[in-house]
Amino acid sequence: MSESKVLGIVFSNMHDDQMGDLTMVRTMGSVPFGGRYRLVDFALSNMVNAGIRDVGMITKSNYHSLMDHVGSGREWDLARKIGGLTILPPYARAKAGMYRGNLDALNGIYAFLASSKAKYVLLCDCDIVANIDYNAMLAAHEESGAGVTILCGRYDVAPHHGEDLILSIQENGFLRDAFQSAGVGGEQDVYMNAAIFDRELLLRLAVDGVSHGKYSINEIIQDQARSHSVYCYKGHGWFYHIHNLTEYFVANMALLDEKVREELFLPERPILTKIRDEAPAKYGLSSNVKNSLVADGCIIEGTVENSIIFRGVKVGQGAVVKNSIVMQGSVIDDNAQLDYVILDKDVLIKDGRRLAGYLTYPVYVPKKSHI
Repeated sequence: MSESKVLGIVFSNMHDDQMGDLTMVRTMGSVPFGGRYRLVDFALSNMVNAGIRDVGMITKSNYHSLMDHVGSGREWDLARKIGGLTILPPYARAKAGMYRGNLDALNGIYAFLASSKAKYVLLCDCDIVANIDYNAMLAAHEESGAGVTILCGRYDVAPHHGEDLILSIQENGFLRDAFQSAGVGGEQDVYMNAAIFDRELLLRLAVDGVSHGKYSINEIIQDQARSHSVYCYKGHGWFYHIHNLTEYFVANMALLDEKVREELFLPERPILTKIRDEAPAKYGLSSNVKNSLVADGCIIEGTVENSIIFRGVKVGQGAVVKNSIVMQGSVIDDNAQLDYVILDKDVLIKDGRRLAGYLTYPVYVPKKSHI
């Protein structure tokens, strides 16, 4: 893919309201994942692996953690004099208020889009964990002759996932119809919140849509489907579409399956992240670790089973951590017990305390809590 052919746009804040307290002080894009990553790493890495070197990241609020993580974009080879990573704040346009949806956000960065020399614009959110071949998707877009190509995946839709856009796809791959999923269940073809637009078309649709009271790209896709001008590209390999805190938990736990890791972390399309120099994990004589991912810098002296342990975590003697996610810098004191728990960063679980949730309702402990 030519570096100047495609402009990438990442929406870092879409779906924040679905994640509860986990996104109270951070964006969706900066939510930690898998022991060492952030959700935005998948969006940025998929673009960079396709040769995209000009990326705009739209922010809205609580983006300090995101800025700290992505920095200048050096880890993704996006620290460049020409192009590279551009952070687009919520007030990117004079007299513009906080945007009301992703289409409204695009209208707010109209000047940035208009100044690009790229022929296409690739849009994506940060709620999809996947390794996506955007080169193949662009090739399908050009071959189809469509003005819009959307990424779709097939999975069981929960009736309460009202924001999912359900797709009816023709045999030739073009979109017949699209509708919101409220009340719809079972296995469906679903829009995966990633799309390639012809840039000139996107500019027209953004202005026209907002002027008619439409603020979501989903509404534009529904409109364009009526003229049969939207092509559906079906992704390959393992993916997970995160809608809420429970699904975030399940997506993390899926990484304990070696087959999932092999499909997600491909050597030819690596998932890149911010580099931190940490000492290797240290395991005490009384430690017992089974089926878990333990990051660098950890000190493990107790039992860890079926868990995701981020950098710099300490698990004391006699402590038992099962079926849990423990984020960076947290400490589990001696004889404490965790089961189906999500600990945010820098949490202290004191000696002898016990917390337990369920697979469908894990207990979440906010950042810097002492329990």
